[in-house]
Amino acid sequence: MTSEEACEFAEKSGPSNETREIACQDPEWAIFYAENIDKCPREDTREAACKDSQWAYFYAKDVDKEPRNSTRKASCQDPYYAYLYALYVDKCPRDDTREAACKDPEWAYLYAKEVDRCSSKDTEKAVCRSSHWAFEYAKNIDECPRDNTREAVCKDPKLAYFYAKDIDECPREDTRKAACKDPYYAYEYATQIDNFRPTNETREAILKGARQYSIAFIELYYAYKYVLEIDKCPRNDTRKAICINPECAYKYAKNIDKKPNNTTRQLVCKSSKYAYFYAKHIDKYPREDTREAACKSPYFAYCYAKDVDKEFRMDTWLAVKDSKYKEKYKKIFNNPIKEKII
Repeated sequence: MTSEEACEFAEKSGPSNETREIACQDPEWAIFYAENIDKCPREDTREAACKDSQWAYFYAKDVDKEPRNSTRKASCQDPYYAYLYALYVDKCPRDDTREAACKDPEWAYLYAKEVDRCSSKDTEKAVCRSSHWAFEYAKNIDECPRDNTREAVCKDPKLAYFYAKDIDECPREDTRKAACKDPYYAYEYATQIDNFRPTNETREAILKGARQYSIAFIELYYAYKYVLEIDKCPRNDTRKAICINPECAYKYAKNIDKKPNNTTRQLVCKSSKYAYFYAKHIDKYPREDTREAACKSPYFAYCYAKDVDKEFRMDTWLAVKDSKYKEKYKKIFNNPIKEKII
């Protein structure tokens, strides 16, 4: 007969030493027997339940309905059930349950919050093994910054940023350095904590992200925003980091440099589209290099001739003559001399 079968039999026939002994071979069925068949605590069922922290806790809570050294000791083999025992059975803090709960940062935090209802050296030390629970402890229990919780939090860029924002409420070298391990939080730190004051740390973090993840839009986006909103001026390092493709180079030249630059022009010339835009909006006059780049596309060759050169040229004509833009080109440049050439 199994423990479950013994309980089923006892439910029908009533409690007996034989079925109880079999039930006590399994902690779960021992507590079931005590709660539903004996309907009272006994040393043998309690002893069986105490072989497992979970069932020791439930025995104390649902069968004994009071704390006992044996159930508390068994519950304290697991941090979670030590915390629950303190909260729902003892209903008060004790050194032994606190020590057991402190084996895990989460339950140490909840012990401090719901059982101690205050900070203690033991729970504070325990939560500092986890960035997350150190942050929660500082915010909800200490309600103030401390060196140990800050140090623990600084292992995580996101939490370092929020620690500076919500707990320190001011910038610090250590939280800034930690936040700068992630380009996004470096940007957030620069805007929300440093209050749009540029620093070498936040700038370098964002540019490093742009260089390292140059195919990822988000890193480039924050690098671009940093220059536009925080530096508010062009720099060789930001130009080099951001200008990794023709589109970025064009936008940097247009919105940050606000004038031509050999670096940005050289990059845009890898694209017919942005070479044309650059010539039209930034150089504002034709050049051999931008024209040559535009002429790799019949459409942008036509646009270049119309908006930048504003005159017939053999190179733009050769680019469009076998395309659907041929007739449009001829209508614009209909001078008889040019028509002969055409």
